[in-house]
Amino acid sequence: MRLSGWQWLAVSSIVLSAMAVAETRPQYGATLRTATSIAPVSLDPGDKTQPDTVAKRNLTRLMFETLVTMDDRGRLRPTLATSWQAAPGNQRWQFWVRRGVKFHDGSPLTPEAVAAALRAANPDWSVLPAADSVIIERNVPDSDLPAWLARPRNAITKRSEGGTLIGTGPFHIVDWQPAKKLALAANESYWGGRPFLDGVEIELGRASHDQLLGLDLGKVDIAEVVAEQSHRASTDGRRVMTSAPVELMALVFARDRQSPEEGKLREALALSIDRSSIRSVVLQGAGEPSGGILPNWISGYGFVFGDTQNLDRARELRSEVPRAPAQTLGYDAADSLARVIAERIALNARDAGITLQTTTSGISDIRLVRLPLASLNPRVALLTVAASAGLSAPKFTGNSAEDLYQAESGILRAQRITALFQLPVGYALSPAVKDWNQDRDGSEHLENVWIGSKP
Repeated sequence: MRLSGWQWLAVSSIVLSAMAVAETRPQYGATLRTATSIAPVSLDPGDKTQPDTVAKRNLTRLMFETLVTMDDRGRLRPTLATSWQAAPGNQRWQFWVRRGVKFHDGSPLTPEAVAAALRAANPDWSVLPAADSVIIERNVPDSDLPAWLARPRNAITKRSEGGTLIGTGPFHIVDWQPAKKLALAANESYWGGRPFLDGVEIELGRASHDQLLGLDLGKVDIAEVVAEQSHRASTDGRRVMTSAPVELMALVFARDRQSPEEGKLREALALSIDRSSIRSVVLQGAGEPSGGILPNWISGYGFVFGDTQNLDRARELRSEVPRAPAQTLGYDAADSLARVIAERIALNARDAGITLQTTTSGISDIRLVRLPLASLNPRVALLTVAASAGLSAPKFTGNSAEDLYQAESGILRAQRITALFQLPVGYALSPAVKDWNQDRDGSEHLENVWIGSKP
């Protein structure tokens, strides 16, 4: 029977509606292709020789899990532990292990395996397995222990009989070529539900420019976008997602100030830097100038610390120091952004009468460094920045915002670190990537992603 024009229109509408519904409904299958600029030679979350970056943490979370996690607002959530409790004094903690979880080789997650993993990552902790839990004892009170356990470096791992590192995460390793490639497959028995993707293929050690080219050519589905390229990548028509500012760029001095005059020179240098101009020209408007260590969205008081240039005051302080030797400003030779910013800082310093010589040598008077936000818990984040930069640990007298502010102020007053910028991380996505979700700290959730058709 032949259909009339109106009948054909009705049938076509039904078919198109069904296709639209199918396109918006998550679909199982497909392999996500992505790339990253990091080139790890080890996947061990507890390997302290590997740089701690947002990209490294995202890799870790695909395969390995922690006892607890933190949500986008810094609230603790159960993961491999279902609950936890501290004894009076916060030195002894007990975490109850989730039942029914299996490692990628099919072996059960046990308190013994959890305790072994945590002891390996934290040799100074006392970690003991119990019937259905693990007990952690610290030699000092630690009200933030769950937040420390939420860090990916405390993910629970073990070695298979063949020596392969395995975890409990949504994906398991199928091909690992150190510093070159990582291929993962969906964990069919994942306790949180099988991921929609069949697998994830990750090219390692790819520069952001090459990643974007691969995205344009359809060779990758997700590419990293460095902060200074995020605006251009977006205006070029790419689908770009950026995090909140999560990486501190700062100057770190090699030693404590030795005299009041040296302190004046460090203050003069800080005041000479035109952060606003560098952000506008070099960073192309990305990130935020900062005088504080923690980003304002974490601390709530970051705006209090000065970050504006005051060249007149810088020159005045410089004039109070009769003899000011030239100093070296070091940066990572592989970091093109650091090179440009270091050169701009040297020019700003010269305007104040301070001589800085840029260098890629590992030994310098001052280093231009990047320090990623380690945790959404501000005390853990501040302690980690201090440790990473070789600074004295901040002193906390309590858990209030005022106590946090005083601790951060103490670090800054010591003049071992001068904050410059808080930078975001960004990703460019193929139109085929559906249900993309990332936290404010740049954490990806590829277990929820699926691949649809391109528009």
